[in-house]
Amino acid sequence: MITDILTAVAVVAAVGIICAVLLALASHFMSVKSDERVGSIRECLPGANCGACGYTGCDSYAKAIVEEGAKTNLCVPGATAVAEKVAAILGVEADAVESRTAFVHCNGHNGAAEEKAIYEGIKSCKSECLIYGGSKACTYACVGCGDCASVCPKNAICVEDGVARINKKLCIGCGLCVKTCPKGIISLIPTDAKAIVICSNKEKGAVVRKECTNGCIACKKCEKTCPSDAIHVENDLAVIDYGKCISCGKCAEVCPVGCIIFSKEK
Repeated sequence: MITDILTAVAVVAAVGIICAVLLALASHFMSVKSDERVGSIRECLPGANCGACGYTGCDSYAKAIVEEGAKTNLCVPGATAVAEKVAAILGVEADAVESRTAFVHCNGHNGAAEEKAIYEGIKSCKSECLIYGGSKACTYACVGCGDCASVCPKNAICVEDGVARINKKLCIGCGLCVKTCPKGIISLIPTDAKAIVICSNKEKGAVVRKECTNGCIACKKCEKTCPSDAIHVENDLAVIDYGKCISCGKCAEVCPVGCIIFSKEK
């Protein structure tokens, strides 16, 4: 009886040892050698896994840089500092990263935007949008349930008076809020942008006036006043070309509804 047990134990042990040896040999001869630079580059990346670089996460981006020759300046949250570290590892010249900040293009706060219904349900922008586009008359208005705030890795977003607002100092420009917003009214703009259109409504001016007192009415006064041809009304909405904008602030001065704001912060 005891002999049978010992024999069984010995057989199991022998099989285990053989399997371990085979796995060790397979690991040695069949392993795919990895480039050490991938790990070094991964350590330089911020780890937000936001996808702003165009890849699924920091691991994928690091691998793409080494194996696919992806650009070193695609990490928006890491900005130029990360691009320089990555370039140093590769031994190439670093490309500058344009610093960008997320901005909610809506000023339809409570009292400005007309309400067309009272929503009672799951507190989610996506859920509310499924019911006639939301409770506000303006179909381009911020829903204000905070889906964008829930995905922000830096807690840079809060909802104030029914509209999401972004803290410029905390925002890292990852773009997660841009992807999350069901209305598509959040965009990434240059961090140093001074003039900003704080409206997304593309309806005719007469319709906009009935929906929100702060909406763009496409009067084109901004377009006619701009000395650098940087702002144009497209699809009944003022749009700024930051490549041409000289930050003079004249567009904001002439806007009759105040849907263009101008910041003097440096």
